[in-house]
Amino acid sequence: MTRYAHITGWGMAVPERVLTNQDLEKIVDTNDGWIIDRTGIRERRIAGKNDTTASLATQAALRALHGTGVPADEIDLIIVATSSPEHLFPATASIVQDQIGASQAGAFDLLAACTGFIFALNMAAQAVRTGSIDNALVIGSETLSRVVNYQDRSTAILFGDGAGAFLIEGRDWPGGVLASVMRSDGSGGELLSIPAGGSYMPATLETVRENMHYIQMNGREVFRFATRVIASATREVIEEAGMRVEDISLVIPHQANLRIIEAAARGLKLPLDRFVVNIEKYGNTSTASIPIAFCEAWDQGRIRVGDNLVLVGFGAGLTWGALAMTLTEKERMLKVDGRRSTILVSRARLRSLGRRIGRRLDSLIFRTSSKSGD
Repeated sequence: MTRYAHITGWGMAVPERVLTNQDLEKIVDTNDGWIIDRTGIRERRIAGKNDTTASLATQAALRALHGTGVPADEIDLIIVATSSPEHLFPATASIVQDQIGASQAGAFDLLAACTGFIFALNMAAQAVRTGSIDNALVIGSETLSRVVNYQDRSTAILFGDGAGAFLIEGRDWPGGVLASVMRSDGSGGELLSIPAGGSYMPATLETVRENMHYIQMNGREVFRFATRVIASATREVIEEAGMRVEDISLVIPHQANLRIIEAAARGLKLPLDRFVVNIEKYGNTSTASIPIAFCEAWDQGRIRVGDNLVLVGFGAGLTWGALAMTLTEKERMLKVDGRRSTILVSRARLRSLGRRIGRRLDSLIFRTSSKSGD
């Protein structure tokens, strides 16, 4: 029987603190008009003292689970896509796994910069479709404000903090993730990077003094790259899904720069209102930008049951990717009615239960055999 990977829950979290363009005028040589004209950003959210990449990811994950009828201890896999992890290790995903009580889940981080959420979503969907897992939490979470040099106006104006999460579940009916594209060109790696802090350039007094632990970007070249790949990746994934551009209800792009999104709309010959744009409120939240935009579009009624969507991103690496998906009526039923007693137990849930019973029986047999000396 064919299995499909459906998006059945979603949630977002952003810090309370707002950093406006007027605030930035006080700390760097810039102004509100200049920022809006070149980026479309008016404000961004900035992590407070108690906000971390893991804490924001945890909030988004719990909101994604809410109302789905899936308890945390039934999650099979957690992937956190991030460019600002809690630590080099342990993985931020492992911290989230512990904080939400996902006692049966495997967990790992994925680093593909701003494209990371697309890559992680695709990997989780493939695992669900093969039947190796029944569900997964995919989270994009960032506290990029911690690695921004607020004396560099080319980057200080761009980045904000936040998190977004999707729950993916296996289903027997068509829909969910339809197709995906993942691409990379490492020859452009120097165009957007944090040079120091890894094994190639460990932290020293000199690297700190030279601001090598902050984001550095060749804005002109990144802009050229982004305007080219958003349209091409969108066309490619639509073709992979067996659809036409006209079949797509909304494109949800990575929120890096309004002019990039406008260029993509022209390249695809689509009106801008077919794109979800919220960059003016949050700036560039990297891996979190696509799920945050999805959550807001859903709350605003712009996403409806049966819609065909394209999620598309690009980032350091250089990386880019796109994913085509459809929401189904049955997913909407699960999202609205969160009472577990009213949700039909799916075959995927029964398979999950059978695996857990099997693991417990194996453990019991092992302990019994050990005590008897067999």
